[in-house]
Amino acid sequence: MGLSPFFFGADKKMLNKRADKLELLRIAEAVALEKSIDKELIISSMETGIAKAAKSKFGQDNDIKVLINRENGDIELFRKLIISENPDNTNTEINLKDAILLNELNKDKKIGDEVLQPLPSFDFGRIAAQTAKQVINTNVREAERERQYNDFIDKKDTILSGIVKRLEFGNVIVDLGRTEGIIQKNEMIPRENIKAGDRVKAYCHDVRREPRGQQIFLSRAHPKFMEKLFVQEVPEIYDGLIEIKSSSRDPGSRAKICVKAVDTSIDPVGACVGMRGSRVQAVVNELQGEKIDIVNWSDDPAMLVSNALSPAEVQRVNVDLERKKLDVILTEENLSKAIGRRGQNVRLATKLLNYEINIMTDQEDSERRQQEFKEKTENFVKNLELDETLGQLLVAEGFSTIDDIKDSKAEDLTKIEGIEEDTAKALIERANEFYEKDQEDISQRIKDLGLDEALINLKSLTPGMLVTLGEKKILTLEDFADLASDELTGGYDVVKGERVKIQGYLEDFALSKEEADELIMSARSIVYKD
Repeated sequence: MGLSPFFFGADKKMLNKRADKLELLRIAEAVALEKSIDKELIISSMETGIAKAAKSKFGQDNDIKVLINRENGDIELFRKLIISENPDNTNTEINLKDAILLNELNKDKKIGDEVLQPLPSFDFGRIAAQTAKQVINTNVREAERERQYNDFIDKKDTILSGIVKRLEFGNVIVDLGRTEGIIQKNEMIPRENIKAGDRVKAYCHDVRREPRGQQIFLSRAHPKFMEKLFVQEVPEIYDGLIEIKSSSRDPGSRAKICVKAVDTSIDPVGACVGMRGSRVQAVVNELQGEKIDIVNWSDDPAMLVSNALSPAEVQRVNVDLERKKLDVILTEENLSKAIGRRGQNVRLATKLLNYEINIMTDQEDSERRQQEFKEKTENFVKNLELDETLGQLLVAEGFSTIDDIKDSKAEDLTKIEGIEEDTAKALIERANEFYEKDQEDISQRIKDLGLDEALINLKSLTPGMLVTLGEKKILTLEDFADLASDELTGGYDVVKGERVKIQGYLEDFALSKEEADELIMSARSIVYKD
């Protein structure tokens, strides 16, 4: 349905006295119905288009106003005029006396008020009609885009279904009815064969306003797509009896989803699997055979990581809540199961828990503990001038650093068997002396490394951190702002199928990912401020 039957006929009947005025309202109603937009907006667009076309008749300097009667289609044209004491431009201004002559109702008007001067109707020429057509079509298109945007912004974070219209450079264009969505190449399930005419489901992860209309971005690779499929297939999740805590995917290969029973009488894993696996199988089929591990949620990170690393059997877990790290200890035969092919299992578990997971055997854990014990003892022996036995005793009692001794009280140390009060005071005094000298050395080291003053003054960066950064040639605030949080805290990567530890610049300072993010964002806010 277009606007041409009335507006754009070759016989130039547009808006003249012979035209069927009611046809105007019928066209507005038909277009509004077809485009699913407000009839009033169509008529307003017609008024705007006619006003613009009328300027070609009465002059571009005139401010034209058009009123279309919503009952009978009558069209009235007016020139807007401002009341002025001494009018300079008769196209835009009028004195009060002439304004009253136009209409008795204008007698209450004052200087600066607006009045309307009636204009005669006229026959539109081809150019004027074309001008009106362009304005109306533009306004209708904008209204249609706004309606489509408002329709689909509410569908964000839901699953949409449509017909594949075409494929463009690896991207899939999906017909959603009144508009189109796009599944970009990187949001497809790998090796998935989709053809024009296929019906597909996808997760709507973004809706954006763009110059050519709204853009609806769909995904079949997003973890939320799997979650929403479970919502559709598992009534207990839909009803809120089971909660999805988190999920992670390696699209087309393997996925994990963590579920928690709000109603404790329900087995969340069993409910998601369904009778003979029917529920999970429906999701697997939609995800092109992707293997799905359903993990039972636990508030205990140790229990949760044990569930997440299934089928590997975990012996024990060392939990570091502050740094969000988990050391998982298991037997040699369970090591490969926990890591998975090309590190897939532990990588998905890491994303699922949002913890750094360090997989090791019992022997590796024992060797690591022995090495840490030895290093802490040597630190005390060397820097506090202690004998090895006393150093080992302090480490065994939980003192890890010289700062721990410096910040302790004499009575804390005397609780340790074999340490008298005099020895305790001497230990604290030596720890303070070492700290002061160490701070002086660090200050000098920072100066020698040539660190920028702005980086030195960045809040929460300790002197020790600054020295470490300087040794890594990170000397300015700009250098620091360009880093990623993983470069500071460290992590793991998979290289040629092997899980490799990546050492972070500030890993030895027990910096959490959140603290690293905050530091980097603080630097960026200073560097890139307007």
